[in-house]
Formats: sequence, structure tokens, C-alpha cells
Amino acid sequence: MEAESEQYVRLGTLRQLHQVVAELNAARSLAETLQAVADGVVSGLGFQIAVVNLVGPDGDLVVAAVSGSAAAEALMAGRVGSREAWDRRLSMGEVWGTLCFIPYEIGWSLDGDDVPSWPGEGPASPMYPDSWHPNDRLFAPMYSSNELLGVLSVDRPRNGKRPGPWVREALQMYSSQAGIAISNARLRSNMQRALVRLEREQQALRASEESFRQAFEYAPSGMAIAEMSGDQQGKLHRANDALCRLLGRPATILRRYSFADLVHLEDLDLLVRTSAEGGRAELRLSRPDGSYLWVSLRNSVVADAADGPRYLLTHVEDIEERKRHELQLAHRASHDALTGLPNSAELRSRLGRRLCDRAHEPDAAGIGSVTTLDTGLADAFDSFGLEGLTMPTGYDGHVHAVTPDGESADPDVEGQGDDRGIKGVAVLFCDLDGFKSINDRFGHHTGDAVLVEVARRLSNAVRDGDTVARLGGDEFVVLADGLGRADASELAERLRTALSPPMRVDGRAVRVGASFGIGWAACGMTAEEVLHSADQRMYVDKRSRSRNHRRAG
Repeated sequence: MEAESEQYVRLGTLRQLHQVVAELNAARSLAETLQAVADGVVSGLGFQIAVVNLVGPDGDLVVAAVSGSAAAEALMAGRVGSREAWDRRLSMGEVWGTLCFIPYEIGWSLDGDDVPSWPGEGPASPMYPDSWHPNDRLFAPMYSSNELLGVLSVDRPRNGKRPGPWVREALQMYSSQAGIAISNARLRSNMQRALVRLEREQQALRASEESFRQAFEYAPSGMAIAEMSGDQQGKLHRANDALCRLLGRPATILRRYSFADLVHLEDLDLLVRTSAEGGRAELRLSRPDGSYLWVSLRNSVVADAADGPRYLLTHVEDIEERKRHELQLAHRASHDALTGLPNSAELRSRLGRRLCDRAHEPDAAGIGSVTTLDTGLADAFDSFGLEGLTMPTGYDGHVHAVTPDGESADPDVEGQGDDRGIKGVAVLFCDLDGFKSINDRFGHHTGDAVLVEVARRLSNAVRDGDTVARLGGDEFVVLADGLGRADASELAERLRTALSPPMRVDGRAVRVGASFGIGWAACGMTAEEVLHSADQRMYVDKRSRSRNHRRAG
């Protein structure tokens, strides 16, 4: 009968063990699981007190759940025992399978460590050899994949005896299932935290996307998102209302274009560099009417961690008014305020560029490097009536005297004045004859009107690409490329003829004449030397012409 009764006890214990394990797996959180582990020891395995010591992130063990004694819970809950002290406990005493039993005979050696404990109750002298002593200690480690998750501390068996083989085996089975339950609860807890974190991140992302959408759509300046890869590379994926208004096209039409389709041809290279590198550029974009608008274009590359750069976020700002103002300032700095012609500085700049471009070309119009004669030699030529004479170096390597109109003054040189078909850069220095008398007789207002009309006539008489500039006062310069000596002389006569008709100013007719000196831009010369040469020849022309041709007023 005793054996049969033992079987019924074991069967009842198995049923209780099954029930408490089911309750372990039904817990909804880690805290509930830990408390269910402690409660299961008390309700299913016949012990009066159970404590769950859980391994924390730092390796120490904290009292996470207590069952069976309110006093023990108040004394121990939340207290921490060092991992070193726990390792010492689990390595001593008697080994019961996976359990560790430390009898009271050696338990006194643990009184000084920092593992939380409670005072034992019961007789200090056991009545039987297998009686439970108040200072006996029994621990059931809980593992998951060979990792220690925690330790179950149990005390006070209800029958007052040290556990037998059956209870030990049941406690081992329970601690194994408890370890699995705690591991699963941790996974669920981590998953729940991850889901909560993911949901928060998604909410933040949605809020960020909404903020970006509103900032993009309602930005006062133009914004666009362009593709950076694939078949649609460069195409405008999105464009806000401000950009549509700026470029005069609806969003559905703009999505057919890239900025490369809209940019001015001269600005295409700048756009390509800016798109590839990110950054800022000022360039021109076209509108449906064929006009171009100056914009400041700033690019930011939106990168994808996996695929690399994917999109280009472009901010487009209208700078047409500023550019117009800058161009006006630049024009004022380089042009004469009265006539609108290029001024002295701009003329020298343009002439200097031509001189650099022609630095290695043959001398213009058959004339070599031109140098004004020194004073002594010039005086000698003046005695022969050859004022303003210059000495160009001929192609034969000798220096020949040439008169201001380009004819040879050297009797040994035949045909030096002929146009031999070589084209060069001609500089025609023009000085008005009789202009001072107009200022004196009719005032500066009339004089200014005459200068404006002279500028208009000179500009109309030259070719496209030629430069007409005002040096100041009544001095003008015409810069014409690709002319031979005969061409330059014909141009001077054409300009003189254009200025000869009377000019009507404030109801009166006035006349001015013009004297011209032709200089040539040659290799090795500076802009100042060319202008000085033309100026000197102009004075020769002014002195040589009869008073009838210089009559004005």
C-alpha cells in the first residue's frame, strides 16, 4: 500500500508541475513570468518559500520575485548579490543533478557574503537525520543555451524533510522549464520594446516626411527632387508650386524635363559639375516664351545607406533682379555714361585680349613691331616734313621709315605702302574737329548731344563685332580686326563721311569734322603703345588736312 500511495503522490506532483509550467507560459510579461516561477515552487513543489535571483546586465544577480513570505519579500526584493558570491555558492556543497544543496554543517561559511537571505525558522537540532535544518540551503540554477539566467532559492519543505530523489528531479525539471519560460519572456519583452521603438520611429518618420512635404510644397522659393540613377537619371521627380511659377510650367510638364534640358547652353558644364558634386551655382534656366531666367541653384545629394546616392534635392532661387543690377553696375563700370559706348578701361581690356591672342602671329598688314622714333631722330625727320614718323621692323629684318599714313619713307624700299593681303587689328583714333567751338558757342548741353549723335553714327558705320569706344572728351577709338591697310583707310573715310552731314540739336544745325590716325596692333606691343601710335598719326592727319575739311559749327 505504501508503494501504491507513493505513486499517487508522484502523479499528483506531476499534475501540479504540469499546471504551474502552463501558468509560466501564460504570463504576459517578464515580470509576470518571474513571479509565476516563484509561485509555482510554492504551489506545485511543496516548498514554503521561493526566491528568483535574476542575472542582470552587469552579471550580478538581483532578487526579482519572492513567493510564500511577505516578510521575506519585504526584506529581499530588489537586493543584489554579486556574481562572485553566487559562483562560490554554486561550486560548493552537494551536487544533486543540476541542483546545489549546502547543508547547515558548512553553510556557516556563507554568512559573510553579500547574497540576500532571510533568517531560517525551525529547531536548531534536527530530530531525524533527514530533517530540514533552518540553515540548509538549496539552489536550482536556470539556464538557456548554457547561459545562466538566474537561480531559484527554495526553503522550508512542508514535510520538514530534506527533498528526496523524486522532489529533486521535479525541481530540476521545473527549473529547466522556468529557464525556458524566462528566456521566452525576455524575447517577447525585447520584441515588444523593439515594436514600440519601431512604431515610435515610424511615427517620427511619418511626422518628418509630413514636415518635409509641407516645407517642400509651401516653400517660397523653388524646390525639386531629381533622379540620380537608372533610366530616369536627371529627370525631375517632384517640383513644388514655387518652381512651377518660376519656370512657367505646371508640375506635370516639368516632370518630363531635367535641368539639363532647361539650362542655357553656356551654363551646361557648370550644371553638370554642380549636380555631380553637390554645391551651388548661378546659371540661366529657360521659360516657355524662350527667355532665360537667372537663378541660384543649390544641390544636396540624398544618399541611401545601401544603394549609394539616389536623389538630388535642388533649391532654386530667383536672382534675376540681382543679376540685372550686377550687369548694370558692370556696364556702368565699363561704358561711358553719356554715349553708352565702351569706355577707356574697357577699350584697353578688349585691345589687350586681342594682342595676347595674336602674340605669335605675323605682323599686321605687313608691319613689324612699331616703335616711335626717339626725339633726336624724330626732329631730323621733321626737318623733311615727315612729322610723327615711326619705324616698323619689316619682314626683311631691317628697320624702315614709314610715314604716318603707312607709306614708305625709305627710298630703297619699293611698295612698302602697298596692301599685301595681310590682315591685322586696326586701331582708328578719332578726334573731332571744331567741337570746342560748339561747346563755347552753344553750351555743354548741345556739346553732349553732339557727342551722343557722333557715337550713334560711328556705331552704325562699323561692322558687327567692331568696337567703338569713347576715351573721353571728343576722342573716340574704333577697334576693328581682320583689316588690311587699304581696308583700314576705307573704314576711316567711311567714318569721316558718316560724321560730315549736319546734326540738328535744339532746332539748329551744327557740323563737326573728324581727324583719324590708324595704328596697328603688332606682336610685342602693349595696348598703350598701340593707342599712342594711333594718337600720333591722328595728329599728323589733323595738321595735314586743310581748314575747309576741319570747319565745324
